[in-house]
Amino acid sequence: MNSINYDIHHNKTPRLSIPLKKMKQSLFSKYLIPFLQWYALMILIAIAIDYFLHRFQLVYIGRYLGVIGTLVIISSFVYSLRKRKLIESGNPKQLLQLHEYLSWIGSILLLVHAGIHFNALLPWLAVAMLLVAVASGLVGKFLLKKANESLKEKRQLLMNSGKSTVDADKELFFDSITVDLMKKWRVVHFPITLIFAILSVMHIITIIMYSK
Repeated sequence: MNSINYDIHHNKTPRLSIPLKKMKQSLFSKYLIPFLQWYALMILIAIAIDYFLHRFQLVYIGRYLGVIGTLVIISSFVYSLRKRKLIESGNPKQLLQLHEYLSWIGSILLLVHAGIHFNALLPWLAVAMLLVAVASGLVGKFLLKKANESLKEKRQLLMNSGKSTVDADKELFFDSITVDLMKKWRVVHFPITLIFAILSVMHIITIIMYSK
């Protein structure tokens, strides 16, 4: 007989000791910290590559990384085509994962490329939009879904342990705020990505114009 049935049989408040211990890990530490780690890792890798190129006088390679990074990111938007049913082939879940990884890799290459243009405003504006787009993408649908599921599970466990809905909501106050912030942050992903695309096109046009 498990602990829940034992407590009910002896007229005690049901105990969910093991699940409740797992609840001590907040949504912030469970989901947002890994997101911050991936984001910081992207920037650190870009800095390391940029340092390597300058250290060994290979800065010219960074110019070509802009083209490669752009192509990598463009290829990742196969997921968007599949999501909007513009194409029928491909598993949406696998394409989403591919989109996340390719966008992350492409962003590293573009950050290294941007490191060369210290005096150019337009590419740095594009990079700023890129950083925001990547951040909003990492908070994306998969992360938000998991956080929502975890919040509902925690609330149900608290209510099953004898707490009222009001008490459960009070205990999960900060987790609820975390989920709400995720929802609001996710909204900016598409418009920011669009602005990044426009600035990137303008940057490419100016490069072509001034290279003649």
